[in-house]
Amino acid sequence: MIEKNAVWLITGCSKGLGRALAEEVLAAGYRVVVTARRLSDVEGLVAAHADAALGVALDVTDQAAVAAAVAQAEARFGAVDVLVNNAGYGYLGAIEEGEDADMRALFETDLFAPVNLIKAVLPGMRGRRRGHIVNVSSIGGLVTYPGVGYYNMVKSGVEALSDALAKEVGPLGIGVTVVAPGAFRTDFRGPDSIKQSATRIDDYADTAGRARSGTQAGHGKQAGDPARGARAIIMAVEAERPPVHLLIGGDALDQLRAKLDAMRSETDAWEAVTRGTDFA
Repeated sequence: MIEKNAVWLITGCSKGLGRALAEEVLAAGYRVVVTARRLSDVEGLVAAHADAALGVALDVTDQAAVAAAVAQAEARFGAVDVLVNNAGYGYLGAIEEGEDADMRALFETDLFAPVNLIKAVLPGMRGRRRGHIVNVSSIGGLVTYPGVGYYNMVKSGVEALSDALAKEVGPLGIGVTVVAPGAFRTDFRGPDSIKQSATRIDDYADTAGRARSGTQAGHGKQAGDPARGARAIIMAVEAERPPVHLLIGGDALDQLRAKLDAMRSETDAWEAVTRGTDFA
């Protein structure tokens, strides 16, 4: 459980869930380091909470900028008590269609950047024997679909990272929560946010191609409310026993339950073969 004067550092606050979370955390009375690639995107929010908010320009893929952001947070507020790795984007395209440079850029932003931020705040958290790390994953880190395989890969990595990290730092008094949102009504699926492979292969028109068009068609119609999602994250961090895994959005819950049922059915059907590979 964190203290009411805790300091949060949130990445990707220019819009979407990150923006909603920064607003809700400030409304709850916490101090917040509000970060975005362009400081101008968050200046209004910071100005409205001058005593409690610090605006920092942060490209999460720049390790020097990550270190500088944590240093600024500590210089202004004394510590980073809660880190929220929220910054990231989606990528559409079949596995065969994915361009190498795009794939590597996605991993840098959505997976390696959270690792670097975690490593930047952990020394302070370990020294104080308290703190909380929130990694925003996706239901796409638990359930896969054609056309979003690369995004599935990075978010699966965030899930595994968080699960292992929780076991390592839990005994030190540090909490970890990985948040898997379903479809929230943000700009995530919008043309200015989501990226796509330039390569199109006709054989994937009915799988990955259909997923591309469906994802874009769903923009602006998502059921998830970013403000309510943000409040759910705060509730989890404030809990006496915070969850390691938190789904937000009813669609996320439905998709995961269907996946678990299908996996159990398949593994049960192949149990004899599985067990038959042990030494007699």
